[in-house]
Amino acid sequence: MWSPDGRHIAFGSDRDGHAEVYAMNADGSGVVRLTNTWGFSRQPTWSPDSQRIAFASDRDGNWEIYAMNADGSRVTRLTYDAAFDWEPAWSPDGQRIAFTSDRGGSFQIYTMDIDGSPVTRLTNDVYSTSPAWSPDGKQIAYVSVSSDDSSWEIYTMNADGSNATRLTTSASINRRPSWSPDSQRIVFECEGNVCLMNADGTDALNLTKHPASGITSVCFCSVR
Repeated sequence: MWSPDGRHIAFGSDRDGHAEVYAMNADGSGVVRLTNTWGFSRQPTWSPDSQRIAFASDRDGNWEIYAMNADGSRVTRLTYDAAFDWEPAWSPDGQRIAFTSDRGGSFQIYTMDIDGSPVTRLTNDVYSTSPAWSPDGKQIAYVSVSSDDSSWEIYTMNADGSNATRLTTSASINRRPSWSPDSQRIVFECEGNVCLMNADGTDALNLTKHPASGITSVCFCSVR
């Protein structure tokens, strides 16, 4: 994941035989291992000022959300729950972190302040995951399993959890939503292809139209 200032890329890797968080310069040089514990560390996400990184780790026995400085120092545990806390996503204003947790009995989307409190549950679906803040901070896109046909669909909601709106209706697997910089469009994985739609779900397009499945991530990314 690119740092907002465009200078670094954070990523997860098991290159040393263990899943850890690393960072490197934008040209691939200067690779630095940022985490180093017996547990696994994954899913780094940058704060808007590029000074901190949130990530998920099971270093304390179960998966929790942590944050650290961009150089790996000052690691702070943010969640304390005997649940599976996962997929942190920093809000554009730097004040909140959205994440996925099964603390309520099923995986749902939650938010918390950057000090870890208070934790607020936003969704009450069969299964919700993969929160992604719109760049303007007004909405969160996410994936939810539909109760009527068990399909994986893309939804949006207001940042406070209100006005949940289903955007896709393909009765298939739609995952990994990512916003355009102007918050007007969403790119996502659709049955192994890359699809694009307006933020209200209209004008959906399959961009790759390839019969082979195997997409691992999609995003609106700057080429620097």
